[in-house]
Amino acid sequence: MALLVHLFTITTWLSTLLIPLLASALSFNYSSFSPLSDDNITYQRAYPDSNRVIQLPPNPATAGRATYNKPMHLWDKTTRNLADFTTHFSFVIDSQKRTICADGLAFFLAPQGAPAIANDDKGGGSLGLTKDIEPLNSSVPFFAVEFDIFNNTWDPPPTHVGIDINTLESVNTVTWWSDVGGGRRNEAWINYNSSTHNLSVAFTGFRENTTVIQYLDYQVDLRLHLPEYVTLGFSMATGSAYAVFSIHSWEFSSSLEMDDNFSTNPVLPPRRRGKNRTILIVGLSLGGGVLIGVLALIIWVTGIGRKRYDEDDNEGNNQGLNEYVDYEFELSGPRKYSYKELSQATNNFSDEQKLGQGGFGGVYKGISGETNAYVAVKKVSKGSKQGLKEYASEVKVISRLRHRNLVQLLGWCHEKNELLLVYEFMPNGSLDSHLFEENRFLTWELRYKIAQNLAAGLLYLQEEWDQCVLLRDIKSSNIMLDSNFKAKIGDFGLARLVEHSKGSETTVLAGTLGYMAPECAMSGKASKESDVYSFGIVVLEIACGRKSIDHTMDKQGNVSLLQWVWELYSDGKLLQGADPRLCGEFDEQEVGRLMMVGLWCAHPDESLRGSMGEAIRVLNFEAPLPILPPKMPVPTCLYPPVGMLTVDGIDSKGRTM
Repeated sequence: MALLVHLFTITTWLSTLLIPLLASALSFNYSSFSPLSDDNITYQRAYPDSNRVIQLPPNPATAGRATYNKPMHLWDKTTRNLADFTTHFSFVIDSQKRTICADGLAFFLAPQGAPAIANDDKGGGSLGLTKDIEPLNSSVPFFAVEFDIFNNTWDPPPTHVGIDINTLESVNTVTWWSDVGGGRRNEAWINYNSSTHNLSVAFTGFRENTTVIQYLDYQVDLRLHLPEYVTLGFSMATGSAYAVFSIHSWEFSSSLEMDDNFSTNPVLPPRRRGKNRTILIVGLSLGGGVLIGVLALIIWVTGIGRKRYDEDDNEGNNQGLNEYVDYEFELSGPRKYSYKELSQATNNFSDEQKLGQGGFGGVYKGISGETNAYVAVKKVSKGSKQGLKEYASEVKVISRLRHRNLVQLLGWCHEKNELLLVYEFMPNGSLDSHLFEENRFLTWELRYKIAQNLAAGLLYLQEEWDQCVLLRDIKSSNIMLDSNFKAKIGDFGLARLVEHSKGSETTVLAGTLGYMAPECAMSGKASKESDVYSFGIVVLEIACGRKSIDHTMDKQGNVSLLQWVWELYSDGKLLQGADPRLCGEFDEQEVGRLMMVGLWCAHPDESLRGSMGEAIRVLNFEAPLPILPPKMPVPTCLYPPVGMLTVDGIDSKGRTM
């Protein structure tokens, strides 16, 4: 009987993870487009040509669309859950050397069944998204990311990329360094995180014949603008002037957690009801149940579920989680706290005790009743889709590590449907607050020591511990400062363990835009070298006092810190990149050395980056400065598979999703 109870508990828990994914995903991948009939894509005035690309005829005053026929379930009315989605596509806009060209191309979401382009609509400034007469007040709601090459009255002056919501007057734009005259191929990645409502866009541009990656983001709750089910695709248009528009490839993936109450009945998009639909639902339910039962039995037989269940411990609260996780956590070192202890320590998690908020949830200051010392309590958000995974990873990884430059995990708790982690308290907070907030300041001496502390912590993780720890999300907001401003690495939620002989892992894309190595963003490959890249970016932030991506950087729209510093290096003006708030109060040799190490570690070619040991020797003046090319090299790949963009996610505002 006890065995059956355990099997049922674990089966129920596993079903909460498997069934929602089974019921709600939409995913497809087109590396090219067949000129033959395709039942999954509807074309209107645009068509796949003999080159297997979707093309809009190069004629004046023409609008066209290509839409995917199956609807995307954007949000669920019952639970109010919102989908995550990501897409990657490649395209060409070719002016064919014309000095005046128009109009643009857009990726869009619109209500399922939205009207097609009317016969009398000529495109132009509407980009085929709205009726010609209502570009600024559409009668049909839509969301779009536009690549606009013509300056209408509502547009910013240059060629730009914009985010549109129900109007062609974009809610956010950035100058696009396009090469329309050269007709070069572009890449774009669009990612939406339902927990933070952050939409991030990355796309290629060209400067001085060099490919660069630009960024744009906006925070929006799409439930407020679009219905539950939407259609998705591309629209493109010409005006009195024109260009050649073509889509070369398209990948898309979305996922929606359908039921907060863990229903085992998959919910499918509305469609024709009948026998086949009934068979499909029953088949999925039975098949999922058999799979879950087998997995549960394996877990039990291998011993994970053999620990006696304490019915008085957390009755009705995270029972499946407790049975699975307690066994391993109790071997890890940090102690188990009760929810009551942590609630009392943080004054019932009051706002007055809150230290900060991220994509994972909130962090609260508390007083340990056992030691009467301050602690920091991380309360994982119930809306965080990676909460359970990050929670388990953090306990199992960080609890086994011991180093002066790592934040110490003191304990854990999972009761009352809450996931909580207890850390040593870091009085001076996170590094980013001291670098970027006006009312805080770090002297150069402290900055240089912080960089050395961070390097020492990473060397331990990469070379000195039993296994290699890949952090996958090194950024200034994850570097904590104690009372003496000693730096400690403080977030292991995305960490992975690999053998030293392997040194890398291919997984879903994880990290933060601006800190992520090109090869990691393009292939999902996390490695020691990709963590070194992130270290290099943080080092540049320390030296320059600027964010890795900063839209206010200069009038030319240079938003990449790495590109900006490399240009200073090319011009022989590296010291001019030092944080102006230092007012020249710094050691010039140390500034130059730190910035050179930053460029070296953030080299676009992973094989040419320094190791952490080499970086430490340079920072300690024990090795010569690295030799770098005068111009920033171009990343060797620009094609991240969309499947790598769907789980851990990224956020250009510096939050982990």
